[in-house]
Amino acid sequence: MYISVSLVGNKEIKALNKKHLGRDYATDVLSFNYSDNDDADGEFLGDIIVSTERAREQALEYGNTYEQEVADLVAHGVLHLLGVHHDDDNEVSTHGVKQSRGVKK
Repeated sequence: MYISVSLVGNKEIKALNKKHLGRDYATDVLSFNYSDNDDADGEFLGDIIVSTERAREQALEYGNTYEQEVADLVAHGVLHLLGVHHDDDNEVSTHGVKQSRGVKK
């Protein structure tokens, strides 16, 4: 099983967020699950896209290093690919998902 991780700027993640989810703002992380796709080889779980700009902002906000924040966002994306979700973007931060508050399967 494998995933793809892309690090992009706010402009790119905002465009993806709008195109795929109808949300016209830059988010910190997006994930796209392809495990059920008939074209997938069964081993590819999906794509994780991280905004480097949001990661830098959140690192300062949460007292993390930039590298730790990127790792946390990738972990957040992996949880989504594995089926763990929260109700909306504003309800639970990456850190809330790590602590299992407000998540549902």
